Parts: sequence; structure tokens; C-alpha cells
Amino acid sequence: MRTVFLKIRRIFLAGLLVSLPLVITIVVFKFAFETLDNLLGPLITRLLIELGVPIVQTFQVPGLGVIATLAIVFFIGLFTTNFLGRKTLKIGEWVVTQIPVIRSVYSGAKQIIDTIAAGGSSNFSKVALVEYPRKGLYCLAFITGETKGEAAERVGGDLINIFLPTTPNPTSGFYLMARREDLIEMDMTVEDGIKMLMSGGLVTPNGPQKP
Repeated sequence: MRTVFLKIRRIFLAGLLVSLPLVITIVVFKFAFETLDNLLGPLITRLLIELGVPIVQTFQVPGLGVIATLAIVFFIGLFTTNFLGRKTLKIGEWVVTQIPVIRSVYSGAKQIIDTIAAGGSSNFSKVALVEYPRKGLYCLAFITGETKGEAAERVGGDLINIFLPTTPNPTSGFYLMARREDLIEMDMTVEDGIKMLMSGGLVTPNGPQKP
């Protein structure tokens, strides 16, 4: 009886591991679609009514808000890629950075977007092990680059910037500066490291092949 129960449990867990990523993906895209659709959908419907289109106030074409949002983003990109658009953008950013509270929110959001869009040196470069939160315990961390500037000068030595993510959400965590000799650099890819974190260790990449 116990053997049957363990087999059922193993099969159920296998199905869960296969289904969860798909369910999470569907939920995220559904949320994004509905958010974009609700953003401009009602406004487009109102505009059509004002133009004399015979539709009721509660009518809304599914996906109309998404299409309108994507079109607006496209035309904003088209505008900001020419000389006049770039100048207008700089003036607009300058105005925003003069407003105390809005300045902090905008600057933080812009730095995050710029980091994602930059790729290359701005992204995680390697996976490493760091001894944390106490001796004998280790956490996965991502190396983001060498520490430079005042922090490196005051501390001295070969300092490395690392991001210590949390499980199961690797987008939150801590930024730390550590000496290179205190890190154990891993051979696994950044993608494998993220999978390991998100699964809480259930998904473990294979180690390097021994000759």
C-alpha cells in the first residue's frame, strides 16, 4: 500500500512540475493582456461612441486596448528616434527630474529598464557560491561586475559586485560587495542558476564533466 502511495505521489509531483511553469506563464500573460486591454479599451469605446458609431457604452472589443497600447508605444518609439523627438524627450526627462517624489520613482524605473535593455556587461555574468548567512551555509549569487569607484578604493583588494537573490522569486534580493577570494565561481549558466533558485533546489544542473 505504501509503495502504491509513493508511486502516486511521484507521478503527481512530476505532473505538478510540468504543469506549474505552463500555468504561471498563462496567468502572467493573461494578467498583462487584461491590464493593457483595460487601460485603453474603455477610452476607445467612448471615442467610437462620440464619433457616432452605433455601439452601447458597455461594449468593448476584446484586445482593442492591447492593440491601441501597442500602437501608441510604436508611435512614441517612432517619434523619439528622430532629432526632434530626442530633444523633446530630454526636456521631458529634465522636467520630471525636478519633481522630488516623481524623480525618485522615474529614475529607479529608468535604471531598471536601461539595465535590462543594455545586455552584455549590465546583466549577470556568472553564478557563484557565497558563504551566507553564516559559516558553513552557502547561497547562490550572481556576479554583476567588478566594484569600482570610492567603495573599491576605501575597502581595497579585488572587490566583486554580487546580487544575492531570494527563493522562489529571484528578482528580489540583496546587493553585496565581496572579495573575489571569498566567492566560489560556478560553471553552471546563469539560466541554470535561476532555475535552481526558483525551484528551491528541485531542479539541479549537472556538474562539469570530468575528463
